[in-house]
Amino acid sequence: MGQPAHADPAFPAKPVRMVVPLAPGGGSDIVGRIVAQALGEQWDQQVVVDNRPGAGGTMGNDIVAKSVPDGYTVLVSSSTMAIGPALYKNLSSDILRDFAAVTMIAEQPSIIAVNTKVPAKSLAELVALFKAQPGKYAFGSAGNGTASHLANELFKLSAKVDTLHVPYKSAGLASTGLLSGEIQFMVTNMATALPLVRAGRLNGVAVTSTKRVAAAAELPTASEAGLPGFEYTTWYGMLAPAGTPKPVVTRIYNDLSGLMRLPRIQERFSAQGLEVRGTSPQDFGKYLAVEVARWQQVVNAAGIQKQ
Repeated sequence: MGQPAHADPAFPAKPVRMVVPLAPGGGSDIVGRIVAQALGEQWDQQVVVDNRPGAGGTMGNDIVAKSVPDGYTVLVSSSTMAIGPALYKNLSSDILRDFAAVTMIAEQPSIIAVNTKVPAKSLAELVALFKAQPGKYAFGSAGNGTASHLANELFKLSAKVDTLHVPYKSAGLASTGLLSGEIQFMVTNMATALPLVRAGRLNGVAVTSTKRVAAAAELPTASEAGLPGFEYTTWYGMLAPAGTPKPVVTRIYNDLSGLMRLPRIQERFSAQGLEVRGTSPQDFGKYLAVEVARWQQVVNAAGIQKQ
């Protein structure tokens, strides 16, 4: 962890580095680039997106955790960051100890998507089918221990069903498996699944948010569809190194939350199936603690071994 720094009243007086701990093109990268452009224009300073993928995002996290805590290096990451502590034995940075929460930028609900040949047209019918034939039906994921894997394990626990896990090498390959019928269902990314549902290539039986999603208002929430309490969204947030002066964190949060209220920025997020949040640093910090505990419970219940 870097050494404590004092607030710079002129912040930002130089370019800001925004580390994205995952590869270009993914959700964190898309969110990071929208935010970087908007803040760069607001501050009249360059905000440089620095993609640092590797080790499930932990390499990029470590870079930020060990940076000078002055606001000039920040992290834009996702739910995967809260899952890491439950999956990896020897993480060199701790999400709750080594970072200062700035804001939850946005959330993206998932869809419970079903292959069209499965004889279930609603979530209630799907759960009944799984209970009638335990161990017969399979879901896919982007790999063991990924967010997509744990989202489906959370669904299994909530619905009290027994389904098989088929890990793929990527989310794209899992989607291909779902379309072909190699697997029968997935709790999967809305941006990927919704066009396939609209085209009639998959059946969407519910969204996983607590409220209906404007982009798919015809789909009920899982709670409405008969599975009360099941909720899963992918969140995207900004964090800074622990010890970053509170005035600097507050400045970044205030400027970013103001930008996210602008219709032109909201439209860019909405086009990606994202819902703007703008959570305060205090509330985001509390949320992260709840997330870490929740995923630890899911990993334990699913019997997933730490790596």
